[in-house]
Amino acid sequence: MSYKLIILNSKIWKLKFNMKLHSIRIVSVTVTQSRYITQSKTYAMRNISSVHIFEIKKSRAIPILMILFGIPFLFSGDIFWIGLILIILGILILLSIKNEFAVRISTNAGEANSIVSKNKDYVQKIVSALNDAIIHRG
Repeated sequence: MSYKLIILNSKIWKLKFNMKLHSIRIVSVTVTQSRYITQSKTYAMRNISSVHIFEIKKSRAIPILMILFGIPFLFSGDIFWIGLILIILGILILLSIKNEFAVRISTNAGEANSIVSKNKDYVQKIVSALNDAIIHRG
């Protein structure tokens, strides 16, 4: 991931993020004093009233149920391995689940998640740039 913060003059900030996978740009974000441009939408800064990070919590119910369902199998003689496999799979799935973070913007039309990523630092940099643009917009 690479990002650039370019201060063009005292009134315009341009923040560009590029994430690359095999030389293909996946996410591109541009923040200026008048526009917030994502890959699929453009927002006018005058319509954005607030910006914050929103954490999207992923459900951990299935792996916990797998672990709980596997525990009784551990105490049965013939099907001990089924319980062990369920517990190991449940733990692996539980450890692999990661929450996602979104740039949540409030506009006159309501709230919307504009960018969603598992990388909190990436989302925080976008939120900071948007807040700076809102503050300097006046």
